[in-house]
Amino acid sequence: MTNSSPLFSAECREKGKPQRAPEKKVTKEPKPNELNLPKATDPRLLQAAAKPSKAKPRGKPMAPPSQVPPPASILTRVVARGRFQKVLDSLTLAAGNTLELRCKGRSVRWKFPTYLEDEGRLRCVIKHFEKHSQLLVVNSTAADTGDYSCWSFQCGDSECQDGVDRMGRVFIFFTGQELFVPTEDYYQVVQLRTNRPTLLPCQVTSPLAQVTLHREFPPEEVAVDGINISYDMKRGFMIHRPRPSYAGSLFCMASLDGVQQISTKYMLIYINYPSSAPKPTLSASATTVQAGENFNVTCTVSGEPEVAVDFNWEYPGQQIGRPPYIREHADLVRRGGQVQQESESVLYVDEARDIDAGLYTCSAMNLQGTTTVSIRVRVLPATLAPRGTRPG
Repeated sequence: MTNSSPLFSAECREKGKPQRAPEKKVTKEPKPNELNLPKATDPRLLQAAAKPSKAKPRGKPMAPPSQVPPPASILTRVVARGRFQKVLDSLTLAAGNTLELRCKGRSVRWKFPTYLEDEGRLRCVIKHFEKHSQLLVVNSTAADTGDYSCWSFQCGDSECQDGVDRMGRVFIFFTGQELFVPTEDYYQVVQLRTNRPTLLPCQVTSPLAQVTLHREFPPEEVAVDGINISYDMKRGFMIHRPRPSYAGSLFCMASLDGVQQISTKYMLIYINYPSSAPKPTLSASATTVQAGENFNVTCTVSGEPEVAVDFNWEYPGQQIGRPPYIREHADLVRRGGQVQQESESVLYVDEARDIDAGLYTCSAMNLQGTTTVSIRVRVLPATLAPRGTRPG
């Protein structure tokens, strides 16, 4: 048996017949004058010139950062005692089996479907060890389908830092008789808001299921073009550009091996969501009135069409319960080449009294927030008539 290790070869040479040392060739170093240097050169410069240059070490060039392989995942699945399986982006298991995941690290945090949290950890058990953490799910069901992830925090001898050291994540499908992840609600109300995409969370339990989107009334299939509406088996259907035509009752249909099932029905309510809170302006027919006269205060909001604005008033007469008369309306107007909605609320005060003097406050509210403005109205006694007028 041979061994090419240097240590073994050295031992063999020591135990065997002594070998004749190879003759050394003596190379005569040139004199300083042979280096084409002047005789008066500094000895330190002569020494530096005669010193051989260091050659660059030969080796494999370093790979650019883009080609450096990512670090190995800290999340693995325990297949059997002492047997581990690397988890990729997704994993498919049969419902009813036990799931055991292991995450490397000294301080580990887990995240898993909220359905398991709601059960009070009866089927989900987490154990922490010195160098890893274990997540165990027994009697798995289709409802356990979802994201499973863990974080390993950087820990010293005393305490852990805030930053996450490494992370592992996997989406697990639990296949069974249910093609959709079960939910408790038969109908679910979803706001179809114009300021953000809308998700219909009809998740499937098998990546092989074919899923389509349908309208209940009138019964028809909704086109999924990947631009206005797209589908992700791990999340559901995403409506990227909400429109009034998408409002109504929708549901998902899954097909696999000749079996068809429908999901929870989603009642989509279209809401033209404003881009900002309202900006009201307040004006009064007169800021100084005489007792017994009528006046009104108007609160006006100019904004986007089809955006509802609610008004609320605070006025001095509330102290004695004086009933106000309020009229509200909204009209479309064109300003600067753009169509805007002008919402208006008018508070009328009949036969002004001393109690009606004070601050009139209007609060305008939409889905983005509330803005408040105020104006002060003075009420003069009836005996003090304005100058230049004659009593009738």
